[in-house]
Amino acid sequence: MSLWYIYIMSNKFNGTIYIGVTNNLEERVKEHKLKIYPDSFTAKYNCNLLVYFEEFSNAEEAIVREKRLKKWKRDWKIKLIEDMNPDWIDISDNWNIDFNRLRDER
Repeated sequence: MSLWYIYIMSNKFNGTIYIGVTNNLEERVKEHKLKIYPDSFTAKYNCNLLVYFEEFSNAEEAIVREKRLKKWKRDWKIKLIEDMNPDWIDISDNWNIDFNRLRDER
């Protein structure tokens, strides 16, 4: 059984918000941080902080949740983030991944 995730990336506290869905959160966050897709929204707005995520047991549930969140008012999204992560810290900092080293290898 693979897990699915909805996640929110941002560029700073109370900044630009990007909502996505994936079945490999660590790899997807790496792609955002390394700007693998340089023309993407997250690359353009430097959304490289993982500030929120939820876990799901199947893709359908995760996709429904992602679509629902994207329709929310900004204030609701901010409250959702701040209920879990009031300081908007980068949750992926705890993953012990050296993104600078990975950037150099590209």
